[in-house]
Amino acid sequence: MSDERAAQYSRRVAGESGRAPPKGDELRRLIPLIALAAALLAAVTDPSWTLDLVLAAVPVAAFAVWSFRRDVPLLLVSVAVVVPVVAAQRSGQLEPLFFEVSLLAFVVARWSSSLRMAVALGVLAAATPVAVSLVQNPSEIAVAIWIIGIVFPWVLGRGFARQAQLTTQLETAQRELAEQALFAERRRIARDVHDFVGHGLAAVMLQVTSARHVLRRDPASAEEALRSAEAVGRLSMEELRRTVGLLRSEDEAGVAPPLPSAGEVAELVEHARAAGLAVELRTRGDLSLVPQTVGVAVYRIAQEALANAARHAPRARTLLELELTDGQVRLVAETTGPVTGPATDGERPRYGLVGMRERAVALGGEISAGPTPEGWRVSCRLPLAASERPDGRRRRA
Repeated sequence: MSDERAAQYSRRVAGESGRAPPKGDELRRLIPLIALAAALLAAVTDPSWTLDLVLAAVPVAAFAVWSFRRDVPLLLVSVAVVVPVVAAQRSGQLEPLFFEVSLLAFVVARWSSSLRMAVALGVLAAATPVAVSLVQNPSEIAVAIWIIGIVFPWVLGRGFARQAQLTTQLETAQRELAEQALFAERRRIARDVHDFVGHGLAAVMLQVTSARHVLRRDPASAEEALRSAEAVGRLSMEELRRTVGLLRSEDEAGVAPPLPSAGEVAELVEHARAAGLAVELRTRGDLSLVPQTVGVAVYRIAQEALANAARHAPRARTLLELELTDGQVRLVAETTGPVTGPATDGERPRYGLVGMRERAVALGGEISAGPTPEGWRVSCRLPLAASERPDGRRRRA
């Protein structure tokens, strides 16, 4: 992922879009200009007394103050628009000022804090032609037409308000999904790093400990143990490169490194055996039939189980069983012998157990791990049908 894309992703997660101001704010700034145009239209097409022209300017001023001050209540704006319009209509002139009331209907429908307030102020605006018909002498106003001309902008304003509400909900959902994706990616990286680093270091430490114990009395054995530790270290570096390649494969061109599979568990056991761990592998069924995603989980869980055995029970024996049957793959790692493992270390975070559980649950499987009278046991079942997510994209371990 490039630095720029990473920065954009971080801004999205933090809720900082970096875009221009919302369209609602831009539209709010246009309201005074529309009100001014309506007032000028009324003054030009239907000249009147100076006092009436002053009254025509009041709605424009009210809209201008409201557009720049969010704390101005819409009820006050409605009164400042309706009263001057009705007063200016007493002589039957300046009828185009009704456009100010139509604009008010749109404003209260779009920006009212609740539907009840929008309806109440909309009724006030729609009643303006009726009020004018009562004060005009003689009454020459087309009441029904102006009521329609006020109700239609109100309906349009409610549509804009609903659209803004849905947009806000969508942006909130996008932020939440981005945060969830970020947390899921962090957990996935933590699992991968823990798996190969934990396994490699456990094997290396086992060999280094063996070398230290025989260094003085058997230098040849010590040299062999250190040579094995070096080999395991090199394998861990290869695993590190493979995992880093997987993390970068979505953002950089090239062929992604191959993922481990269930069939490679035998090779994993051989490495553990070469590192000095007493481990036996038993398999049933054709492991090549295990889907790639499930195979990765099987490999990683077996890797963590062997790493735990090497770390907490180096002098014990471990039996690793893999069975493919009834549309699922079953993995059991049973360690028999002295265990100084996680069950007795309450202060140490059990990231390995958490990672194994997350992998199993993500694929719809189940896992259990805990002490037995003879040692420690890990048991896992994964359905083979869990190779893809509901959206059709393959899961990544």
